[in-house]
Amino acid sequence: MKEKITDSNKPIGKLTRVDDFLPRPEELIMPEETIKITLFLKKSSVDFFKHKASECHTKYQRMIRELIDRYASQYSSVK
Repeated sequence: MKEKITDSNKPIGKLTRVDDFLPRPEELIMPEETIKITLFLKKSSVDFFKHKASECHTKYQRMIRELIDRYASQYSSVK
């Protein structure tokens, strides 16, 4: 009985070309108007984001901002 050998480095099945869907670098620089606010959060929440941010090598404020932006985008009637 022949043993089927599979090479994970080779394509499987018919290949199809995928159109480039990524934006040009110039399109990635889209500054949005921001405002500075003061926000009081629970210490445990801030500690959570600080811990996760250190694991992901990013800033905790950026993570909180992204969370709020995604929430607003998801539930906003204006998209």
